Amino acid sequence: MTTLTAEKLTIGYEERTIVKELDLVFPSGQITAIIGPNGCGKSTILKTMARLHPASSGAIYLDGKLIHQTPTKEIAKKMAVLPQSPEAPGGLSVYELISYGRTPYLSGFSRLSQHDRDMVEWALNVTGLTEFKNQAVDTLSGGQRQRAWIAMAIAQETNLLLLDEPTTYLDLAHQLEVLQLLKQLNEDDGRTIIMVIHDLNHAARFADYMVALRGGEIINQGTPEHVMTAPVLKKVFNIETAIVTDPRTSKPAMISYDLIK
Repeated sequence: MTTLTAEKLTIGYEERTIVKELDLVFPSGQITAIIGPNGCGKSTILKTMARLHPASSGAIYLDGKLIHQTPTKEIAKKMAVLPQSPEAPGGLSVYELISYGRTPYLSGFSRLSQHDRDMVEWALNVTGLTEFKNQAVDTLSGGQRQRAWIAMAIAQETNLLLLDEPTTYLDLAHQLEVLQLLKQLNEDDGRTIIMVIHDLNHAARFADYMVALRGGEIINQGTPEHVMTAPVLKKVFNIETAIVTDPRTSKPAMISYDLIK
């Protein structure tokens, strides 16, 4: 099972330090939600863990190996990354987009093998997009388009998925559609999923583990029951909250909040 950890990780942009000496261990085979206010370093951490942004210092390990010393193709066979608000070239079909997930397994200008095509068809099926396979990505609804990007990521055949705000700009129904798909992938295939997410109730409902950040530091981490509490959210977001147990999911849920003046 693929493991991803960080030790004494410091990240910045030019002279500005965003995260300082952060230690993180993401539980294998679980869904981890990273929460925190805007500008706290959530997306920066995810990009750095995915080797899309350089670390100032510290170390990131993928299956016990230093990630910056691991060949890109080897990383791509273990970890798939879905950035925030990805865009596909105009006219690209759903099938073509998903087939890009097979790139780590191709050499030069080689064509898709039968196994590659089987993986694309599987990704189409599991994301409910088979009937749209020949349709242009830019003609899909928001939820369908996000599922197409997730299909590309899972067609990459990795045990680890990193997603940066996968429900941004989606309405409530499409948000649930995407999160339920991720939960299904986790439960059916044992995939480790790490996602940055703004909606706290969604984070608590769908994640097994939560990491709460503020100012580039970990304020709390653990199960939703451990993190989704009034004292933690007060420290992270500077809000007073009312937390209850959702009778439908048995997970903590925030029913109201106020700013602390």
